[in-house]
Amino acid sequence: MTTAVTGATGQLGAHVIAELLWRGVAPTEIVAVVRDPDKAADLAAQGVQVRVADYSDPAALRAALAGVDKLLLISGNDLGRRIDQHTNVIEAAELADVKLIAYTSVLKADTSGLSVAPEHLATELRLTASSIPAVFLRNGWYWENYFAAIPQAIESGKLFGAAGEGRIAAATRADFAAAAAVVLTTEDHGGKVYELGGSDRITYAEFAQVISSASGEPVEYQDLPEAEYAAVLSAAGLPEVFSTMLSTSDAGIARGELDTDSGDLQKLIGRPSTPVADAIKPALG
Repeated sequence: MTTAVTGATGQLGAHVIAELLWRGVAPTEIVAVVRDPDKAADLAAQGVQVRVADYSDPAALRAALAGVDKLLLISGNDLGRRIDQHTNVIEAAELADVKLIAYTSVLKADTSGLSVAPEHLATELRLTASSIPAVFLRNGWYWENYFAAIPQAIESGKLFGAAGEGRIAAATRADFAAAAAVVLTTEDHGGKVYELGGSDRITYAEFAQVISSASGEPVEYQDLPEAEYAAVLSAAGLPEVFSTMLSTSDAGIARGELDTDSGDLQKLIGRPSTPVADAIKPALG
């Protein structure tokens, strides 16, 4: 049984490969699909099959997925182009007669108003139309998404956002990777939709309290209008596309779109997700 992971040297993909190895999958039965083989030298040294392919290169994708039984399609980060890119991967998998595709989507993709949701939903619909059984891993937000903001919050005493009183059920990349590895190494997941969210479902005001307790410095949450928060992010040096994505995501949090009590993540990994106080330790310096 050969399992392929796209984006295998990315932040999520690297965790998935590590989880597969930890769960006893032989390195030779893992295919790491990467754009830059130099970044996968450590995987190759462990015996993992490294195959080079870009989401925009159908021929390379067909070669990379030859002989693959299960595929984890990690969503790309090229916003605005992901539907075509994901379709390229799915078509290559169909030609390779892959038996299962797991796709990293977004929480509540079919109803979400998040700016990133339409590309995820379009990919889900393409997978639903495919002859290959698919499983949707609808990941919530990563706690790591806040790492860049935490030092600023500690320094200024203010955590800025536009989420109001909305709750966020985030988890670490390692938690979501563990769930993906379970799906790839166990059976009967085809056709399933997993709404994956963390055990700590907290508001930004509560998040600020966690940061304060962990750092020993007073931090409070300051809620801003969505447009004003986007301007703050842009002023901090973020490209406009990411400032817009983060500010609209906060608006989604206010609407409850990044919160879930499904318990799907916990059931898959067999434990609570990493507590937020532990998750943010790498950002504390």
